[in-house]
Amino acid sequence: MTILRSGLDEHLAKLLQVSLFNDYCCNGLQVEGAVNISKIVLGVTASQALVDKAIALQAQAIIVHHGYFWRNEAAAIVGMKQRRIKSLLLNDINLWAFHLPLDCHPQLGNNSQLGQLMGWPVAGYLTGEGPTGLGLWGELSIEQSAEQVALSLEQCLGRKILHIAPDQRPIRRIGWCTGGAQGYIDKAIELGLDAYVSGEISEATVHSARENGIHYFAAGHHATERGGVQALAQHLRAEMGLDCEFIDVDNPA
Repeated sequence: MTILRSGLDEHLAKLLQVSLFNDYCCNGLQVEGAVNISKIVLGVTASQALVDKAIALQAQAIIVHHGYFWRNEAAAIVGMKQRRIKSLLLNDINLWAFHLPLDCHPQLGNNSQLGQLMGWPVAGYLTGEGPTGLGLWGELSIEQSAEQVALSLEQCLGRKILHIAPDQRPIRRIGWCTGGAQGYIDKAIELGLDAYVSGEISEATVHSARENGIHYFAAGHHATERGGVQALAQHLRAEMGLDCEFIDVDNPA
């Protein structure tokens, strides 16, 4: 199955409702390549390793969560950025990136996918509403210990979890927001949740968890954000018959 670049671009923009988001980067097509696309590689970040894999697989397109051209970064295309973009241009590879749109999508989004993976029901958003609502929370059907939650995360994500425990209280109400969203622990505290899960941790997060009596689980930025691109790959295969391959370039952060 082959698709025109313009057709894939239109489908992705509509599917992920890109026009609704005011983001830290440009969402959508970031680097233009081949007009006809028959092989798509998907990954979390458009690293050189992912680009090299796409070249080896003779892909005409890459779709990622973390692309290029972030707000407030240096505009010059030099060094690492130059090497990555040069590789794309020399090999006629399109690059699409979707940041917040791939966090927030109600079915394919990173937060939705993490909740589905863990079996957590969704009661509402941590902030915002509707298509741009960010972060989720829900109430577990059965109360769990913090050790049970940590073990489940480790088994489902395949990595060691950092758990900040204020005490031995059990967990019933839990919130989550993937990636570098440790600051949303404040939203979880406002909602009176027992636990909050994100990807990264900051020095201040430890004190917030301890002093506000909420369990915090740092489950890995990369590990918590594999779900969105994987779900998108499945969607493109099922709905459009496209040859899509998810490549997991391991990242311990």
